[in-house]
Amino acid sequence: MNQVYKNLALWMVIGLIVILLFTVFQGAQQGGQEQPNFSEFLKAVEQGRVESVVIRGNLVTYTVKESAQTQRTYIVDYPDLIKMLRERGVRIAVKPPDSNPWYAVFLQWVPMLLFIGVWIFFMRQMQGGGAKALSFGKARARLISEKQNKVTFQDVAGVDEAKEELREIIDFLKDPQKFQKLGGKIPKGVLLVGPPGTGKTLLAKAIAGEANVPFFSISGSDFVEMFVGVGASRVRDLFEQGKKHAPCIIFMDEIDAVGRHRGAGLGGGHDEREQTLNQLLVEMDGFETNEGVILIAATNRPDVLDPALLRPGRFDRQVVVPRPDVGGREEILRVHARRIPLAPNVDLKVLARGTPGFSGADLANLVNEAALLAARQSKKLVEMPDFENAKDKVLMGVERRSMIISDTEKRTIAYHEAGHAFVADFLPGADPLHKVTIIPRGRALGLTMQLPMDDKYNYSKEYLINRITILLGGRAAEEIVLQQQTTGAGDDLEKATEMARKMVCEWGMSDKLGPLTFGKNEEHIFLGREVVRQKDYSEQTALAIDAEIRRIVQEAASRARQILEENLEKLHALARALLERESLDSEEIKRILRAGPPVPDAAPAPA
Repeated sequence: MNQVYKNLALWMVIGLIVILLFTVFQGAQQGGQEQPNFSEFLKAVEQGRVESVVIRGNLVTYTVKESAQTQRTYIVDYPDLIKMLRERGVRIAVKPPDSNPWYAVFLQWVPMLLFIGVWIFFMRQMQGGGAKALSFGKARARLISEKQNKVTFQDVAGVDEAKEELREIIDFLKDPQKFQKLGGKIPKGVLLVGPPGTGKTLLAKAIAGEANVPFFSISGSDFVEMFVGVGASRVRDLFEQGKKHAPCIIFMDEIDAVGRHRGAGLGGGHDEREQTLNQLLVEMDGFETNEGVILIAATNRPDVLDPALLRPGRFDRQVVVPRPDVGGREEILRVHARRIPLAPNVDLKVLARGTPGFSGADLANLVNEAALLAARQSKKLVEMPDFENAKDKVLMGVERRSMIISDTEKRTIAYHEAGHAFVADFLPGADPLHKVTIIPRGRALGLTMQLPMDDKYNYSKEYLINRITILLGGRAAEEIVLQQQTTGAGDDLEKATEMARKMVCEWGMSDKLGPLTFGKNEEHIFLGREVVRQKDYSEQTALAIDAEIRRIVQEAASRARQILEENLEKLHALARALLERESLDSEEIKRILRAGPPVPDAAPAPA
C-alpha cells in the first residue's frame, strides 16, 4: 500500500510541474507577441506603408512594405476602412471567421499534450520489468518452476560421479540438519568443468527438476552490456533475488564470459568485465554472506578463469564432467533410444564400443540421425544399419555422390586410401580399420577411418610413430604405383608434421634432444587459443628440433614405402576392390588382405 501512495504522490508532483511549465510557456508566448493597436494600423495605411490586408471578422492581418512582416490588430465598426484601403492601393482579402473556437485552443495544447503522453510512456517504461527502459541493472535470471522443467537425474547418464556430487548438494538443501549436526557447511559454489557436449547444462536442468527449491538460470553473457556498470548491478540484483528466495540455486552457464583473468583486456582501458567479476567475487564470499544461495556454474575453459574465483569459499567444488567411457556411452544411448522404436537387431553395446570419444551430444545426434535415416526410407523401426550409416555420417560427413570425379582421379584416390588402409592393417598396435571409402564425404575426396577398440587416455611413442607412418602411407602409394605426387596428401602431411613436432617439443620423445620441452604456448586470455609460441631456446637448438622433426617424418615415410613395396600385390587388390565397390568395411578388408596370393596386377600406366 505504501508503494501505491508513493506512486500517487509522484504523479501529483509530475502534474503540478506540467501545469506550471504550461502556464509559464503561455505567459511568455503572450507577453512576447505584443499586438499593435488600431491607431498604428490606421497611421500605417495613411502613410501608404501597408501592402495587403486580410480581414477575418473583426481581426485584421496586414503586411508592412518595409519589413514584409505580418501583424495583427482588432478593428471596431469603421465603415470608411475599405474606402481608405482602396484609395491607398492596398490588396484586400476577406475570409469568414473561424466557426470552431476550440480549434485554436487545440492547436495551442497539442505540443503540451504530446509532451505529457511521452512523459507517461517513459515513466511506465521505467517502472516495467527487466527489458524495459532504464532497468539495465536488473538481472535477467529466469526462475524455473517444477512444471517448466521435467528433466531429472534419470535422464542423465554416463556421469555417475558428477551426479553423486550434485545429489549431495540437493540433499543438503532438503535436509540441512543431517550435515550441520556434524559441523558441515553448505558449499558456496560448484563449478562444472568438461568438454562441450558432455551434459553440463543437462545436469543443471536435472538439479532444477530434483530440488524442491527455487532455481534461477542465467548465462554469463547476460551480465555484459554496452553501458558501464550494468554487469555489476545485475550481479547485485541476482543475489538479492537469491536472498529473497533462499535457500535456492543459481545456475550460471558459460561463466568464462565474465570470469576471465583480470588485467588482460584487449587494448586496455575497458574494465567492465572486471567490475562484473569483482562484484561476483564479493557476493560469493565477501563481508555480507549469502546463506542458502548456492551458485552452480558451467564452463569448458577452466584455464582462463580468475584464480580468485576458483578458491575454496567461492567455488568449493570443481566437478569434472568428462566424455563418457564405453559403459557410460551405452547408458546414454539407452536414454536417447527410449524415444524411438528399435528393431530387435539393434545392439547398443556394439554401438557404444564403436563410438569412442563421443560426447553425450554426439550420441544424441547419432540416435537422431539414425531415426531420420529410417524415416527417410519409410521404416517403422530403426535398425542396426541405420545406426551404422548415421555413425559414418557423423564421423566422416555426408556422402557427396553427385560430385563428378574422372576415372584418373578416382584411381589416384583409390590407391591413396588403399595405402593408408594397408599400412594401418599391417602395423601392430595400430587402431583397427573401420571403413575405407573413395566416395567424397564432407571436405575429403576419400577417407580411411580407424576406431580404437578401447578408450585411450595415454599414447606411447611406438603408437605415435605408427600413426605418422599410416598418415604417410597414402603419399607413398601414389609415388610407388602412379609415380606422382598430388595435393591430396596435404592434410596428411600437416597432421604428421604437427604430431612429430609435439613428440619433440612437448612430449620429450626425441633421443637426441632428451626429455625436455621446448617453446611455451602463449594463449591470450580473451582470444582463448594459441597466438604465438614463445621461443625459449637457442638457434642451435631450433636447428636440432627441425632436424629431429624431419628425421621422424622421413623415417616414417621410408617405412611406409618399404611396407607397400614388399606387399604391392595386396595394395593392387585393395585398390581394385575400392574402385569396384567404392566403400569397404573392416570385414571386407580382412577378406581381401587375408586371401591367397592374388594374380599380379598389370603394370599400371602413370596418371
